[in-house]
Amino acid sequence: MENITAAIVFGVTWWLVFFVTLPFGIRKLDNPEGGMDPGAPQRPRLWIKAGVTTVIAITITLFLKWGMDANLISFRQ
Repeated sequence: MENITAAIVFGVTWWLVFFVTLPFGIRKLDNPEGGMDPGAPQRPRLWIKAGVTTVIAITITLFLKWGMDANLISFRQ
């Protein structure tokens, strides 16, 4: 797998995993103030979710890179 392909796989994987992790640990506001969305999360913890997403995306990308370099996975057939 070339580096540009690995970067594209990482980017796509990162966004997919990020959208999967967004709903975890969300609690709605008990008493939303005026003008606030009642479905807005109290503490979204986006930095933690982005970090976890990055680790998972790197792991998946390295696994796919290893599999393609070892000819265990082929998308050409």
